[in-house]
Amino acid sequence: MTDLSQYVLSNETGICLLDCEEAFNNLTDKEQLYAHYISQASFNGGLIVLLQTSPESPGIFVLLQRVFRAQSIADLEAIATQYGLSKEEFQAVLIYAAGFYSNMGNYKSFGDSKFIPNLPKEKMEKLILNSAAATADPGGIQSLWSSVQDRMFSLDARDKELGLGEKGTTTYFSQNCDSRDGEIAQEFMNKLDLSPYNTRLFKTEDMSTNLPVYEIRLASVETTASGDIPGVTSENGLGEHKFTPKDVAGPVTFNVTRGDYSPLLKRVVDNLNEAKKYAATDNEVRMLEEYVQSFTTGSLPAHKDGSRFWIKNKGPIVETYIGFIESYRDPYGVRGEFEGFVAVVNKSMSAKFGSLVEGAEHLLALLPWPAEYEKDKFLRPDFTSLDVLSFGGSGIPAGINIPNYDDIRQNEGFKNVSLGNVLTSGYKDTKITFLDEEDKELYAKLKLASFEVQVGLHELLGHGSGKLFKKEEDGKFNFDQDNVEHTETGEKITTWYCPGETWDSKFSTVASSYEECRAECVGIYLCLSFDVLKIFGHVGDSADDIIYINWLNMARAGLLALEFYSPETRAWRQAHMQARFCILRVMLEAGEDFITITRRTGEDGKPDLRIKLDRTKIIKVGKPAIGKFLRKLQVYKSTADVEEGKKMYDFYSDVNDNAEPHFLSLREIVLARKQPRKMFVQHHTSVQDGKVTLKSYEANAAGLIQSFVDRFPSPDVDSEILTLRDNDKPHF
Repeated sequence: MTDLSQYVLSNETGICLLDCEEAFNNLTDKEQLYAHYISQASFNGGLIVLLQTSPESPGIFVLLQRVFRAQSIADLEAIATQYGLSKEEFQAVLIYAAGFYSNMGNYKSFGDSKFIPNLPKEKMEKLILNSAAATADPGGIQSLWSSVQDRMFSLDARDKELGLGEKGTTTYFSQNCDSRDGEIAQEFMNKLDLSPYNTRLFKTEDMSTNLPVYEIRLASVETTASGDIPGVTSENGLGEHKFTPKDVAGPVTFNVTRGDYSPLLKRVVDNLNEAKKYAATDNEVRMLEEYVQSFTTGSLPAHKDGSRFWIKNKGPIVETYIGFIESYRDPYGVRGEFEGFVAVVNKSMSAKFGSLVEGAEHLLALLPWPAEYEKDKFLRPDFTSLDVLSFGGSGIPAGINIPNYDDIRQNEGFKNVSLGNVLTSGYKDTKITFLDEEDKELYAKLKLASFEVQVGLHELLGHGSGKLFKKEEDGKFNFDQDNVEHTETGEKITTWYCPGETWDSKFSTVASSYEECRAECVGIYLCLSFDVLKIFGHVGDSADDIIYINWLNMARAGLLALEFYSPETRAWRQAHMQARFCILRVMLEAGEDFITITRRTGEDGKPDLRIKLDRTKIIKVGKPAIGKFLRKLQVYKSTADVEEGKKMYDFYSDVNDNAEPHFLSLREIVLARKQPRKMFVQHHTSVQDGKVTLKSYEANAAGLIQSFVDRFPSPDVDSEILTLRDNDKPHF
């Protein structure tokens, strides 16, 4: 029987204001206008996530917008009371709407599980159909409600979480696709040297041959069936292609089309063109021009060129990035979710990260793999702490290392950003679980400070480290094939990346979590360096305490990660949490009571847990265990050894009750004591008489809802979203 408590958002969910007012007010008028228009591009582009999440998300968004635009929340509450909703039930409606807006859909961005309104469907229906919106347009609201009500509340097996085929819901693929279709499409795209980042895959069937016909749909404003895609040869571009995959009897048909999300990308492009008028540097102008070309034509190479100019744009006052970026939520692990952000530099914290960059070469030498497995030259990136003004997408991270294009990261560079106001607003535990009182006190005091260190190391030296061994188009290798030895076998290297292969395409479904695990391990491994801790102002006993809390936080996170594992599908729903569970497994495997997890009875009389880490054994026991694991993670990644890498990662990812501490049983206690993840209210900017005004909102569900009403006041965007939804309907 389904436990409904796992699929609703608590009325006690914390909501924070992502405050950027002071930083924004310190910008010049020109900088504010630049920030405004890219914010508009980011938020409008963020609507694409609705179409990347679930078939019902676009309709739910439009329904909520029409209801909340039509009347104040106070007036809506009066209707709720009139039709029998309690205060708690009306608050549940507001929390559902706030959660939906925060996640840009009805699946959690952190965890990929569905959430439904925490009240009976009949009461939700009464509120919707008696709202001012329904009074003004009864047919329209009734039609919208009818189109979403069943899936809004459905907790059928396939609806409970995101996944491919029978494992869950996705709109990156048509409903009839499974993992084999993902493999076939990837094989085809590798052959054509097409990147899947800005695509979706839809399958029909050729009735004469009973073979599948695939449509690879590129995201673009342009909808023409022919024409050039900058950076893509005409024979590899738009149109019909015949391709015979491995283990398939005959050729299958691929149609490469474009125009996905067209009207929403038109909004993005229009705002980027406006932003270009206020760009501060030539690199910013050229960056925006390439982004515009990419979003207009569907050209991923153009976005890569824009990213190159972005890397060259060192030390901007207003930082931004936009596009199809992270592949966490594609069940196959290669298609990017749209996101865009605008942020303002925090100079004092950025100075610390700058010092970390200065010491990077020295710190890279401390990592537990030979120099041959490190990049030939460390390309010093920008590393800044930013206060987020706007973040359009499904969720806001604490730090980012981008771009995600392997060839650029390996050979040209990247940037790191730590999102400072996200850290200070959203990463404070309201209630600390599974620690004893002594640890709780130190944890509460130092969690944020230790997490700043971890984020810095994770982004710069985690994602920024390591070499990929490649065979180039000309047959040459980017490593010494005769002399480089495999650290685990002592033999010559026998596997590598071939032309057209990338980390994501090679490791696909496991790539995101595996890489996050590698970066997290780098963070806890290098935080043992007192040179690192001194950069962040921690010396003496303070430094020792930071190390302890960082390692304890990682171990506790591994325990909390059990919330994000689904026993029914034996699948992890969140890349970072899977990574942290693997690290906990490695710590436990180290033995010597370095980590202990014990069952107990809580003060409330219910089952509870205590996790303890012996701080005296971090250097002696913890460091060598993590070092050995980290070395293997890097070596299998460097050598493109999918077989050994996946085998090891699957082993540590396995959740079972075969032996102590019986993780499947512990999961029930973790679920019973889980804390809701905080949501963020963001500012809204608008232009009046050539000046930008910044509007702030109360840090509650009503404030978050109002920010979206203000952000998208026009019904025109509703029509565009519904048209795109209707175009997708045959596939879901």
